[in-house]
Amino acid sequence: MLSGLDRLLAPAPDPARVAWLREHVYAHRGRHGGGLIENSPGAFAAAIDARLGIECDVQASADGRAIVFHDAELDRLTEESGAVAERLASQFTGIVLRGTTDRIPTLRDLLAQVRGRVPLLIEVKSRSGRTASALCRAVRDDLAGYRGEHAVMSFDPSVAHWFSRHAPETLRGLVVTEANARTPVGALRRRIALWRAQADFLAYDVRDLPSRFAAAQRARGFPLLTWTVSTAVLFERAKSCADGPIAENQGLAAALESH
Repeated sequence: MLSGLDRLLAPAPDPARVAWLREHVYAHRGRHGGGLIENSPGAFAAAIDARLGIECDVQASADGRAIVFHDAELDRLTEESGAVAERLASQFTGIVLRGTTDRIPTLRDLLAQVRGRVPLLIEVKSRSGRTASALCRAVRDDLAGYRGEHAVMSFDPSVAHWFSRHAPETLRGLVVTEANARTPVGALRRRIALWRAQADFLAYDVRDLPSRFAAAQRARGFPLLTWTVSTAVLFERAKSCADGPIAENQGLAAALESH
């Protein structure tokens, strides 16, 4: 019965449209480490040089621009403190990423740097109690006219749903973890999230693989990416259970050796 509802409420994507997602290794927050910090221009340049896809995070500035930064707060990765959402986009050009000379980029900066040379996975960060529509709109507007391979994704199914309605030409993914929710109720919530999202692919927590739910959707034609592949052991798991690793550290090294 549930598989029938999946087919009705979350139809499989056009195979030709999503094929490129399966063809790449993705550097988690860019190819960071060794003096290069996550989600930085330096880490993105290193990924481009290695012909790796790039996974990055975006969240909204106070004036509604898409900023490439993972954390809600500035403290861990910069000498500044406070919430990203409280700063104007123009202020980020003056904030240095800790231990580097790199500044925090906007999504527009990243798109200008990549110029379609490698594929992009853009994780849209939504915050509890806030609608993601303004950030979705900013991402859509920044992507207007961009010709390189790209997709958006989020843990929040309303993000993929927004793109399905307002930018259907953009591939959209649902990010999934089963952590602390391996119960019948958790399984039902995952299914409802898939139905709500109207996604074209899944990005699954590698620690949850193999997963019956993930395998069933993959068998229906949904590309299955997996994160965060950080060790050689996890890369072997990703290789056997999924279509594309989102990797870092030794997991990325193993993926490069295998690719």
